[in-house]
Amino acid sequence: MGKPTRATALSDRIPGGRDGRHMLIVTFVDRIGSGLWGATATLYFTYAAGLSTAAIGVLLAVSGAIGIAGPPVGGLLADRLPLRPLLITLQVVRAAASLALLTTTDLRLLLAITAVGSLGDRAVSVLTKLYATRVAGPDRARYQAINRTAMNVGWAVGGLAAAAALTDGTVTVYRWLLIGDALSFLASALFTLGCAEPPSTSRIAAKSTPAPGESVQPRKSTPGESTPGECTPEESAPGNSAALAESAPAESSPAPHKTKTPAPNPWRDRRYLAYTASEAALFLDDSVFKVGLPLWAVTATSAPHQLVPLLLVLNNVLVVLFQVPFARFGATPHTARTSLWPLACAFLLGGAALAASAVVDAPWFAAVTLVLAATAFTVAEMLHATISWELSVVLAPPTAQGAYLGVHGLAQAVQRSAGPLAVTAAIAVGPLGWLGFGAGLAAMCGAQRHLVRDRGDGALSVAPVTVSEH
Repeated sequence: MGKPTRATALSDRIPGGRDGRHMLIVTFVDRIGSGLWGATATLYFTYAAGLSTAAIGVLLAVSGAIGIAGPPVGGLLADRLPLRPLLITLQVVRAAASLALLTTTDLRLLLAITAVGSLGDRAVSVLTKLYATRVAGPDRARYQAINRTAMNVGWAVGGLAAAAALTDGTVTVYRWLLIGDALSFLASALFTLGCAEPPSTSRIAAKSTPAPGESVQPRKSTPGESTPGECTPEESAPGNSAALAESAPAESSPAPHKTKTPAPNPWRDRRYLAYTASEAALFLDDSVFKVGLPLWAVTATSAPHQLVPLLLVLNNVLVVLFQVPFARFGATPHTARTSLWPLACAFLLGGAALAASAVVDAPWFAAVTLVLAATAFTVAEMLHATISWELSVVLAPPTAQGAYLGVHGLAQAVQRSAGPLAVTAAIAVGPLGWLGFGAGLAAMCGAQRHLVRDRGDGALSVAPVTVSEH
């Protein structure tokens, strides 16, 4: 046997084969554009579009609220349409929305355009996760970790490029950065063209389901097929155990007709809805870094203001370095559920460190405790990202995976809208507010661990059939 080539070694490290690697490039390029626009959006609307601070607030709030519909709509479409063309279409829509911002300064038109862009952004994030889940199969936890690393590196590259360009600070620069954002979406669409369509359990199941009134004829099994009494992969997947129980008596008493079984509906799955609601709280680390930590550092502590951007850099560096090793905490459903305990400890430590940073009026003490808080919340971010990816997939029936992951995507969307209110409320209360904030998130971890326990339905013991032939 010859020595493994560099391409073979890379394929072994990155799940999903060629398509998995291509989708990482898509994620990286996409996030470069997001980094460009994230650093420029407020400046563009202020100086290029001439909007007031109040108008910008309304624009971002309303478009963000409309964007909440993106994940469930995208997930629903993914169960009915091929995933790759859907991703390409949405990337093109995002590019068109970014370029359309250059054509007007009217608030109503800007609101409509940013709403379309927000819908596309939220939908693409869910569809990218679904694509990765299908191509990576049982190695999805490791792929998720590598994917988040690519995301953070892309954000950093885009942010640094924007920072370098903004030294000029002219309207022309703002417009070119917006064009760069649009070009990143078009490049992502082109890279997605090089990916294959992943296998879809939901659409395969839909095609193979007999029509209402169609009789089911018994047939002889051939080698490789399951015989009566055996479970096929789809039958043993989560969500199908009830169907097995109902169909068992049918072997002894033939039924004249078989009615079409409707696909599972996540909006009627109280367990999954409760799980998604708990996820909205556990995603609050995002608002801590974007709003809570910077505001608290400059308004309630004696730490030097120059420390604030360094805390955000620390978050980014830690994620890039350690997200892949943290994938082991979500390698299996049982491991993911058990990892909710260390996640609770990380939230508790982060809240306590933020509370302590304002107790002692010494810049060095405030700086040390803020660094400790940033580290603890970053650990929580990495743990939760791994746990969330695994549990959101394994709790979703494979025949409606897109719809379920779309509903799960609401957790992040809701957090982006309500999260700033939660962290500013903690700031308003003071140190006790941060203690309560950390304790509340830790309690939510315990509640979620109870919620996702194995109830004997197989939901946490059998992985969904998402393995791609690559």
